[in-house]
Amino acid sequence: MSLNKVIILQHRLLHYRLGLFELLRERCLARGIELHLVHGQPTRRELVKNDVGTLPWADVVKNRYWEIGERDWLWQPLPKHLHDADLVIVMQESRLLSNYVLLLSRLWSKRKLGYWGHGINFQSDAPNGLREQWKTLLLKKVDWWFAYTQMTVDILIKAGYSANQITCLNNAIDTGAFKQALATVSDADLALERNALGIASTAPVGIFCGSLYPDKKLEFLIASIDIIHHKSPEFHCLVLGDGPSMPYMREASISRPWLHLLGVTKGTQKALYFRMADFMLNPGLVGLHIVDAFCAGLVMATTSGARHSPEIAYLQAGINGIMTGDNVEDYALAILALMADQNLLETYKNAALASADIYTLNNMVEQFVNGISRCLAV
Repeated sequence: MSLNKVIILQHRLLHYRLGLFELLRERCLARGIELHLVHGQPTRRELVKNDVGTLPWADVVKNRYWEIGERDWLWQPLPKHLHDADLVIVMQESRLLSNYVLLLSRLWSKRKLGYWGHGINFQSDAPNGLREQWKTLLLKKVDWWFAYTQMTVDILIKAGYSANQITCLNNAIDTGAFKQALATVSDADLALERNALGIASTAPVGIFCGSLYPDKKLEFLIASIDIIHHKSPEFHCLVLGDGPSMPYMREASISRPWLHLLGVTKGTQKALYFRMADFMLNPGLVGLHIVDAFCAGLVMATTSGARHSPEIAYLQAGINGIMTGDNVEDYALAILALMADQNLLETYKNAALASADIYTLNNMVEQFVNGISRCLAV
């Protein structure tokens, strides 16, 4: 019996996607699908991120790049031995020039084409600009959509794309190691670290974890934790991460001994800090780190006006997290209200833990394989 051949194109192979592709290949094979991964190299400007990985079974091609102003344009070749694929899945990125040839080939080829993406650029400075209009124009030009979250599904359906040709992946990362690290943190570890940071055993703790840059609304964060600390003087805030806005945060921490800048933190140390906290304080852009918050039973607190990534769809305001408008006082008071009601806080935290069991890599892979199978069967 011949296997269906499916190709996923990635212009660079991100290290946090390695587990996804390994598991996806295994599950596809069990369904009679031969999965191939094709990737190239990061652009010159992406090299500084140092975020690529390798897989021994992937096809590596040589990308071509053109830097025009602040934008990179890419051409990624498709290996000749894969031209007979039944389905090719590409990232929905307008800068990938090779995608346009694949779109055009639908006029004469029986090969199916799928998009994997957000639907729109959630962080666009010009959401109604020509670039986004062009992306919207091409939304319906593929045979199948692998949508990041329900937000993307809603965007596609609003644009007139058939719901029967959409798979909602519920984008996730492998949280197994982080869950194990959280489980290894003991009460003694927590007591020792609280003592080292000068945090009382019963003091409320909020945590920020992520890159430090303007879209994270750090000035809003500082203004809100000032209100929280004023109302609850035992309150402390931990900041995990680094980035271009670190000088601003260092300046803020000078007069706030209860604001702890802990830098980029991983593994057991990251788990320790997450276990110390009750809240994930993230008034700005929320992305995949919401899944880490759920794993630790943290209440994600954010605002509706931030330029969120599609994973914000996982937050259920009033159930597993908090979402206020862009008012600093409203944000701070919402957190203070939960701090004052321990029973309600526990309800939120339990809901967050339950959400962690929904947004898993295993569930994402299962959805991906189901979508591939459905697309091939049409």
